[in-house]
Amino acid sequence: MKRVVVGLSMCALSCSQVYSQSLDMNILKSINASDPATQMYWIRTSNSVYYVAPTFTMGSLGYGLLFKDKVAIHNGVESAMSVGICLALSGGIKTLVNRPRPYQSNPEINTLTYSDGKSFPSGHTTLAFATATTLALEYKKWYITIPAFVWAGSVGYSRMRLGRHYPTDVACGAAVGIGSAYLSHWLTKKILKY
Repeated sequence: MKRVVVGLSMCALSCSQVYSQSLDMNILKSINASDPATQMYWIRTSNSVYYVAPTFTMGSLGYGLLFKDKVAIHNGVESAMSVGICLALSGGIKTLVNRPRPYQSNPEINTLTYSDGKSFPSGHTTLAFATATTLALEYKKWYITIPAFVWAGSVGYSRMRLGRHYPTDVACGAAVGIGSAYLSHWLTKKILKY
C-alpha cells in the first residue's frame, strides 16, 4: 500500500510539473515579441535596471556624504545592501536550479540577445523589484511608490517579451527582490540604529 501511495504521489507531482511547465510556456508564447523593432524597445526597458539601481544608490550616498545628510546616507546604505542581497540570492538560486532559458529549449521563442546564463529566477526582475521596494520603504510616498513598481513590472514583463525568461522566473525574481529589500530595510535599522 505504501508503494502505491508513493507511486501515485510521484505521478501526481510529475503531472503537475508537466502542466505547470506547459502553462508557463503557453503564457510566454502569448507575450513573446516576434518583431525586432518592438524587441529593441523592450531591450532598452530591460537594461534600464543597470542605470536606475546604481544611480539611486550612488545618488543617495553621494548626496548624504556631500551634505552630511544622515537620512540620505541611511537610504544609500540600505539601497546598496538591498542590491547586494538580491544579486547574491538570485545568483545562488540560478546556480542551484540550473534552468535553461526559454529560447534554449524551445526554438519557437524569439529573442535578439543570447547568453549562456540560467533562467530561474530573473536577475533583472530581482534587481528592479529590490530597487522599487527599497524606494517604497524609504520614501513612503505614492508618487514615488507607484512609478517605481510600474517600472519594476515593466522590466519583468520585458524579460518575457524578449524570450529571456519564463513567467515563473519573473514571479520568483519579483519575490526575491521584494524579500531582499525588506531584509535590507530590517538590517539597516539594526546596524545604523536610525
